[in-house]
Amino acid sequence: MVLYEYPFNESIRTMLRLEHLFDRLGQLMERETPLDHHFALVTIFEIMDVASRADLKSDLLKELERHKAQLASYRGKPGVSDEALDEVIRRIDHAFDGLNKLSGKAGHALTANEWLMSIRSRISIPGGTCEFDLPAYYTWQQFLPVRRRKDLMQWTESLMPLAEALQVLLGLLRDSGAPHKVAASNGQFQQSLPAGRVYQLLRMRIDPSLGLIPEISGHRLMVSIRLMRQDEDGRLKPAQQDAGFELTLCA
Repeated sequence: MVLYEYPFNESIRTMLRLEHLFDRLGQLMERETPLDHHFALVTIFEIMDVASRADLKSDLLKELERHKAQLASYRGKPGVSDEALDEVIRRIDHAFDGLNKLSGKAGHALTANEWLMSIRSRISIPGGTCEFDLPAYYTWQQFLPVRRRKDLMQWTESLMPLAEALQVLLGLLRDSGAPHKVAASNGQFQQSLPAGRVYQLLRMRIDPSLGLIPEISGHRLMVSIRLMRQDEDGRLKPAQQDAGFELTLCA
């Protein structure tokens, strides 16, 4: 099943973008070619750009505190494992402490590295990191993979508290929803959302053998999914057929 996720607000949208970038960064760092490590560095700069929003850190800290308070209220209630509850709260506390200790925005410490910033200033220029433009960077790319990976790990160290906070928050959000089977009639699906409950994330799983691509839209009152099919030229056209898929709404 192919998983699609749709955020209902800008905060979750930013968190999903950062999660996507951290996942890419982890994969690229494990590889060994200079080209992979070049794009790992590109990804670090992308994370810094996305995380540059002034209130991102404070918003994440507030969300961690809110989740902790909510979970703490479940202590002692029937059907709640105090041991499991303590483990989740411990993870929240660890993420909160790590993020709270960061000074400034995520990656702020890297801005003091003139060599990295010289690469960052040219990396958005097509072909701007050729060896004749940045000979010192070209030299770094010739180092052994273990040396390059060590440098990348050092540069990403100040970003890891952000990655941990995102992992905890998005994990809690995804766990809040229960999947259920639904069906699209003639390629269309709509569902009204109950008043009084604010959903933040939609998760949809669909069988890839159907060859269908979902176009998802939604707000606090309704969610709509239109199933599309790609033609030979890459254009999307409505798929006017019945199809089933799995839907999860996370609040």
